[in-house]
Amino acid sequence: MITSSQLSRVLRYCIYACAFVPLIIFSQYISPFHFGKVVVFRSMIEVMAGLYLLLIWQDRSFLPRRDAFFWSFFAFAAAFSLATVFSVNPYQSFWGTLERMGGVWSFWHYFIFYVMLTSVFRTKDEWYTFLKITVGVGLLSAFYGFGQRTTISFFIGSGGRERIFGTIGNAALFAGYQIINVFLALILAFDEKKKNLRNLYFAGAGIMSLAVFMTVVRGSLLGLVVGFIVLSFLYFLETHARPAKIAFYSMLVAMALFAGFAFLFDTSSFVQNSPFLKRVTNVSLSNATVETRIWAWQAGLKGWSEGPKTMLVGWGPENFNIPFSKYFNPKFFTGAGAETLFDRAHNMFVEVLVTMGLIGLLAYLGIFFAIFKNLWRIQRKPEYRWPAMTLMAMTVAYMIHNSFIFDTSANFIAFFSALGFMSFLNSQTYPAPAAPSVSVAKPRPGLYLTLAAVMFIAIGYLIYQTNVLTAIANYANTRGIVWGANDDFNSAVDYYKQSVSYNVAGRYDYRNKYAQYLLDYTSSNPIDNKVQDVIKDAIVWEQKNADENPLDYLPELYLSRLNIILGKSDPKSPYNDIALQHSEKALSYSPTFVRTYFEIGQAYLNKNDMVKAEATFQKAVDLNPEAGISWWYLAAVEMQEGKVDQALQLVDKAIATGYQLSENDYLTLASTYIKRSDFPHLVSVYQGLVKVSPSNPSYHASLAVAYSKVGRIDDAVAQAHAAVAADPSYEPQAKAFVQSLGRTW
Repeated sequence: MITSSQLSRVLRYCIYACAFVPLIIFSQYISPFHFGKVVVFRSMIEVMAGLYLLLIWQDRSFLPRRDAFFWSFFAFAAAFSLATVFSVNPYQSFWGTLERMGGVWSFWHYFIFYVMLTSVFRTKDEWYTFLKITVGVGLLSAFYGFGQRTTISFFIGSGGRERIFGTIGNAALFAGYQIINVFLALILAFDEKKKNLRNLYFAGAGIMSLAVFMTVVRGSLLGLVVGFIVLSFLYFLETHARPAKIAFYSMLVAMALFAGFAFLFDTSSFVQNSPFLKRVTNVSLSNATVETRIWAWQAGLKGWSEGPKTMLVGWGPENFNIPFSKYFNPKFFTGAGAETLFDRAHNMFVEVLVTMGLIGLLAYLGIFFAIFKNLWRIQRKPEYRWPAMTLMAMTVAYMIHNSFIFDTSANFIAFFSALGFMSFLNSQTYPAPAAPSVSVAKPRPGLYLTLAAVMFIAIGYLIYQTNVLTAIANYANTRGIVWGANDDFNSAVDYYKQSVSYNVAGRYDYRNKYAQYLLDYTSSNPIDNKVQDVIKDAIVWEQKNADENPLDYLPELYLSRLNIILGKSDPKSPYNDIALQHSEKALSYSPTFVRTYFEIGQAYLNKNDMVKAEATFQKAVDLNPEAGISWWYLAAVEMQEGKVDQALQLVDKAIATGYQLSENDYLTLASTYIKRSDFPHLVSVYQGLVKVSPSNPSYHASLAVAYSKVGRIDDAVAQAHAAVAADPSYEPQAKAFVQSLGRTW
């Protein structure tokens, strides 16, 4: 039978291995920077939990250390679970979304990780070894981020990227992960006696600080700088050391100078020509990023205040999208590609309040209360003053950072590792009274081995069902994406069907990807009987999403779009009516979501009901008159009704509000303006076509004719030459055209 010392040694090395999880990237999977980290981490924790149970069966001294840090963390995990029980979508709250890999199931793994961390690591050497590995991994992630500034294909996201995201996949999340590691490196530096190693840790902190700056995430930069100021202030407060005083006042002056610089020179060419300065100096409330964050918080807070239940326990973890959609601000929608779905609040405190209610927020704040209360007490001991003050500064920096973003796997692992170290410092500074010794009978070897075997078989089955099968389904879905990109419809559909057939976490996203592929495919390919059958199959799967995700408008919109495709060629098709039913349901979930009106309008166009189609697109325009695409769709309906003058006026509004015409849009307008002999507008249309497709000689030739009609002879000649440059066979016609204008070729 394996001994307790052997088990604790194995667990110690497993915990060391967990520190490497932030480096994991599953490049061939959906959500490559989060999915792999979580499924590997969960699998590791589940195996380690089995080993830990065997360990405490043999030696009760390894039971969890139950201090203020433990209870605050446990209280938040319990509040997380309570909110899941009362969630509007318990399945999603339990498993989380595929993109973020959150949910209460994953969160309890972080808690178990913390329990084992604080129970198994008992000495300063063990903790410092773990911190060194953690900081080393943070450095590797930083260097990976630096590689993204190059064109080396090894680094995912490379290509001269202006904002790096390391191995975390998102600049803001990466910045938060690096912030924690910066302060952990400073702890190691000031505790190191050897000068060379101390300088190495300082260099590491500097490198990771540089990585934070290269993310150009304003909230994270603010957090890091304020964290440094807090650290220098605390150190000066306790020691009155002159270097700390100089550092504190220097950073305050630097912040004031930067604020003045940003105010005075934010519109200067020097700032505007620098991507870094242009972003960090733009802190206006009218900034697009700032505006969308505020709108998202407003929608979430409206949802939170909806009733006693939502105020107490929220809408459920991973369900921020529901109140966000219900109170959607139409200004979010500016056209195709606009960010109109926030699955997180981009503010951890608002996120927790909206999804877990007051109970969850108080529990979450309780973690920070426990941190500051106990670290303030710990820092009174000279031998632990520096790490305690550094951890307080780190927590301030992280709270500021989290006021503009949220946590995911790598951030949780790093933060809860730091929390575990705080618990260790607390145990060393204020050890708990020794518990009375209790005689515990040693487990019988036969029973011990039998139960261990049964437990690990169960753990293996759990890992297979919750992690391996999910990974298989994810990979199959990405194969569908790859084959679809390679124009292999049959292979793509086979893989999509395979991925949705697994009844695993992530199925919501797999079904949506299947539907989205068919929408993209049918937009540029003929729809035969085979394609129709595949669409009908996708509808069955998407209906499951609608049934399993109440109050979520997205499945209803997918169902509407798929049915619109089936009913497009027949005004009397029942699919058009079915599409309208789904669109109306989506509208009941999100009354101000602009895109839903496009689906309703398209269904009415299928039915040749121009009056209702026009009224529907007019509602879309009324919701947000700044969205040019809404004006364009309304213009298209007016055109079909024969209201050409009105339609062309709407086209001008569409263009004035930022709508970018496609090649087909330009061609449609060209035919209309030709019929009306509207040459000034034809000039604009063909100028657009030349920009869209500069190698098309006929567009240059047509623009030359349009120029000649409005008296711009020199421009007409230039375009005639451009047509010949694009296709030499145009030379005879171009030569004759130029000569007809009285010019020589």
